Amino acid sequence: MNAPTICWQKGCVKLIDQTKLPGKLEYIYCRDVKTLWQAIKVLSVRGAPALGVAAGFGVLLGMKDFEGKDTQKFIKHVHKVCDYIGTSRPTAVNLFNVLGQMKAVLEQNSDLSVKDLKEHLKQEALKVYEDDRKVCRTMGNYGATLIKSGANIMTICNAGALATVDYGTALGVMYAAKEKDKKFKVYACETRPLLQGARLTTWELLRAKIDATLICDSMAASVMRDKNISAIFTGADRIASNGDAANKIGTYSLAVLAKYHKIPFYVVAPFSTFDMEAKSILDIPIEERDKSEVMNFGNTATAPKNVKVFNPAFDVTEGKLITGIVTEEGIIRAPFKVNIRKVFAKYV
Repeated sequence: MNAPTICWQKGCVKLIDQTKLPGKLEYIYCRDVKTLWQAIKVLSVRGAPALGVAAGFGVLLGMKDFEGKDTQKFIKHVHKVCDYIGTSRPTAVNLFNVLGQMKAVLEQNSDLSVKDLKEHLKQEALKVYEDDRKVCRTMGNYGATLIKSGANIMTICNAGALATVDYGTALGVMYAAKEKDKKFKVYACETRPLLQGARLTTWELLRAKIDATLICDSMAASVMRDKNISAIFTGADRIASNGDAANKIGTYSLAVLAKYHKIPFYVVAPFSTFDMEAKSILDIPIEERDKSEVMNFGNTATAPKNVKVFNPAFDVTEGKLITGIVTEEGIIRAPFKVNIRKVFAKYV
């Protein structure tokens, strides 16, 4: 990406409005936390790492509303802002991890003036932003070792530059492989019901001049068999301590199909996506979205108005279906329950 997906610019949050892609490349300028909250809710900005960055910047927007010099009142105000941002989307743990980091800044510097606390919070939010840029490139280089020239790769949803600051997790692996002059093809699942694969992933890949083919989600099994798929790479919105990984709905189906076809299945995610408090699939909250997303295709109704709809935004792939998790510290392999904790012990 020539310009970042999200950034802090002159006291406001500038972000690409992903609901307008691929038709238009437009930006939203969030000058208050309510506007940012809405942008998160309607998926103008989405992707776990990008939501983490948005959370940090959201705190900066929210703290602008505070007037006065009472440090304790300011701390309470920021906590309320964090709680408000946390109501936007429940599954992506990056958002909550960054809010936790911002709260930690308050706790560690509670003796400072309001002015100094604001500066510390700003520096923390900018650090989250810069860390994402570095981490994605590091993960990309690790993951690129898994791609050989001539490979046929499959992915779902969008785990690229649009889901991060400017590079990506799963697609970052592909960008890094291309930078190493590897030749490969990517089959992108459309990703119903909101078509992030069709609208966003193919848009990114074509801009990067990567050979990309769009397929319907229901074609995945036959494509795996008939197109000699070499590997599957996905992102994640939350990973439990045992390796169970939540990602866009449809990911679990790919993992099951990959197991049958003996295709390696890789999840690409930074440590900020891990939830070490979650022991398994049972501890990962799954967001359910409005039925209109399933009942309409664009502005055209595709189902009876009175039909019942189940519309979870995510599903969870069990660790036993995952070949490896690509992180900024390398590729973690099974047994995940043991090896994730080993890596985190060094990381923390």
